[in-house]
Amino acid sequence: MQKLLIVAVLTIALSGCSGFPGVYKIDIPQGNVVNQEMVDQLRPGMTENQVRFIMGSPLMTDTFHEGRWDYLYSKKGGSEGDGGYIRERISLYFTDGKLSGLNGDFRPGGKSEN
Repeated sequence: MQKLLIVAVLTIALSGCSGFPGVYKIDIPQGNVVNQEMVDQLRPGMTENQVRFIMGSPLMTDTFHEGRWDYLYSKKGGSEGDGGYIRERISLYFTDGKLSGLNGDFRPGGKSEN
């Protein structure tokens, strides 16, 4: 009976360690880092290889729309320290292997919308 009580107390004590102060959790950025300078280099009519050279490989390619590349980036903890998430995305569209448009948080020649 004593052993069972000790095991129960240890189980309860150790299960509460996940929120233990002083435990460091690593924030790991996920996705493709995209910045405004990269987007400013894009021009309509660029080939897929030229775009890949500037932007890197896309995080996702749309299975149902071959001419769409998605670049996503997320990281926990905003620059303001509010503990929120930073999320940025941009979708590039290709017609006949040439860049024809983009959509998302970045605009060519402008500032990001975030």
